[in-house]
Amino acid sequence: MSAAAAPEAIVGLLLIFFVPGYGVTKATFPDWRVRGPDGLRRGLEIATLSFVLSVVLTVLLGAVLLAANPGGFQSYWTDPLLEAGLAAVAAVGFAVALLRGGFARTPPAAPSPEPSGGEEGAWELSRELDRLAREERRLQHALRAGSASTPDQLRAELDRVHEEVERLRTQREADYAR
Repeated sequence: MSAAAAPEAIVGLLLIFFVPGYGVTKATFPDWRVRGPDGLRRGLEIATLSFVLSVVLTVLLGAVLLAANPGGFQSYWTDPLLEAGLAAVAAVGFAVALLRGGFARTPPAAPSPEPSGGEEGAWELSRELDRLAREERRLQHALRAGSASTPDQLRAELDRVHEEVERLRTQREADYAR
């Protein structure tokens, strides 16, 4: 391996496996930063997404070049057409990221999607419905097993649980209807 081959190999590997995906990632998510309490997780997300997108872009660009020039494109990783295409994709990605504030010192405001009807509290509602379902199963088991409590008291508690479940479902349907 010559002295010029090592830097060329490093640049080629970065061009195939990282740079285009990083440009597209920064253009798509300009507000992602590798600082703060979530910095390590965010850095891992950026690196993973950059790698995967770069491989996908390389394969797609290679397929496009192969379809466009069936006789002229040799599908080698070192083909100048492939390298130029990947460099162009990376340049466009970096330009869009720069315009969207992806490299600014302070990140742009992350988009805050307006929740549509029924989205807020879905997790809490699900947990509450699960809790009520467990309570219902416990009460039904106690009725079948004939526990120390009176059956009328257990039926009253079971009716209360059913009413609470129905109230939550009705409220949720009203939230979705808005």
